[in-house]
Amino acid sequence: MAGGHGGKRKGAGRKLGSNGKINKLIREAVLEAADNVGSDGKGKDGMVGYLEARATDQPQAFMGLLGRAMPMQVEGSGDDGEIKISITREIVG
Repeated sequence: MAGGHGGKRKGAGRKLGSNGKINKLIREAVLEAADNVGSDGKGKDGMVGYLEARATDQPQAFMGLLGRAMPMQVEGSGDDGEIKISITREIVG
């Protein structure tokens, strides 16, 4: 390998869980579309209205969306909201 060390450079690339530009643009477009449609197809109550309408007429799809949205709201106790996990190993014998 070039450089003789191999592996990744520390800090190289995007942070784990971060999104690329294309994903961000698509997400923003979907949110804007839902806001424009609203509950009546004409923008009534914006995105909340749209989601309320889908919760009523497509409850299974809405629950799938809700299940995907919930983990994004988890925030850990780390400096930047990271979730810290501690593993303790005890050898008895």
